[in-house]
Amino acid sequence: MMNRKVLSTCAAGLCGLSAGVAHAQSSVTLYGLIDTSISYVSNQRTNDAGSSGSGNVSMTSGNLSASRWGLRGSEDLGGGASAIFMLENGFSSVNGKTSNGGNLFGRQAYVGLRANGYGTFTMGRQYDFILTFVTPLGAAGSGWGGNLAMHPYDNDDSIQNIRINNAVRYTSETYRGFTAGAMYGFSNTPGSFGNNAAYSAGLSYANGPLKAGAAFLKINRDGHVANPDGAVSTTDGSATITGGDQLIVAVGARYAFGPHSVGVSWTHSATDDVTGVYQGGKIASLKGNTLIFDNYSIDGRYAVTPSLYVSAAYTYTQARFDAGAGSARPKWNQVVAQVDKQVTPRTDLYLEGVYQSVSGGRNVAAFDASVYTLTPSSNSNQVVVALGMRHRF
Repeated sequence: MMNRKVLSTCAAGLCGLSAGVAHAQSSVTLYGLIDTSISYVSNQRTNDAGSSGSGNVSMTSGNLSASRWGLRGSEDLGGGASAIFMLENGFSSVNGKTSNGGNLFGRQAYVGLRANGYGTFTMGRQYDFILTFVTPLGAAGSGWGGNLAMHPYDNDDSIQNIRINNAVRYTSETYRGFTAGAMYGFSNTPGSFGNNAAYSAGLSYANGPLKAGAAFLKINRDGHVANPDGAVSTTDGSATITGGDQLIVAVGARYAFGPHSVGVSWTHSATDDVTGVYQGGKIASLKGNTLIFDNYSIDGRYAVTPSLYVSAAYTYTQARFDAGAGSARPKWNQVVAQVDKQVTPRTDLYLEGVYQSVSGGRNVAAFDASVYTLTPSSNSNQVVVALGMRHRF
């Protein structure tokens, strides 16, 4: 990403105090991304009951990458150490509204230390290690397919919805291709130390054309005692499946053939005492004992020219919803295809299509087809076609 440095000064107030700080440097960088598209979506619900549907053409924000702007900076502390920070805001390029429940810096907000040979330690609102080590290897989220390639309900944290509040996070230096990390998010609630606390860890490997990663995220929640502002907030869109304890495990790999590449991944999630799922950009009610997903994905990207890529992905998802007489075993088949033209290093144009089909949903509205935050389908199928432009600054 091309960034514009807006401040780079000597820490004048410290210069001259001692030789150890005389060369301290501070910098702050303003950066961002705007993604807007015209989208066609089939079978969109025309009422809450979902009994009827209609095709619709509309302008949408963030179909590939959520629009955002942010500030990041560092200060040289000497001896190979630096103080660092990041503040990142999400917004809609369609209407200018703030995302993430209206939080000013709802995407990320942290401060920390980086030391050569030791790694990076940060504190604040941050991403877990599934998003750091596994998601970039596939199509969804930070992969080439972006948000439209989201797996059902973002059940496996595939598009960077889940953010961990009150988190301490450590990422190691890379050694012989391996990088490791661990984090913990406090519940921040008196008398409920473990209620809505979270922890994550992961390991990645990169060597030549091969990249691989594995990570997990565990959220400890009491489904009967709410703590909405703990590690995973239920008031700002961070929670994609609500209820009790939740575990997500992810493994992925990617292999490059020159400018071309293929990726495979398996992700698993399980939630106890489930109360709702992320559908159409909000939590849809779905109450049961357990909700379990397994997602199997394969994708490929081919460079027609150095600036023109064609890509495709297939994901098969099987789920088990245990709710007594209302139990179901839904299955999803999803195909994503994309053509992306890099106009400049900071600007690209894209055409992306998604087809999703669901079976075994037993006419439960929450199991109707649903792509990203777009209005869900009124039945088990949905098609999305988006023509858009993305600019980084």
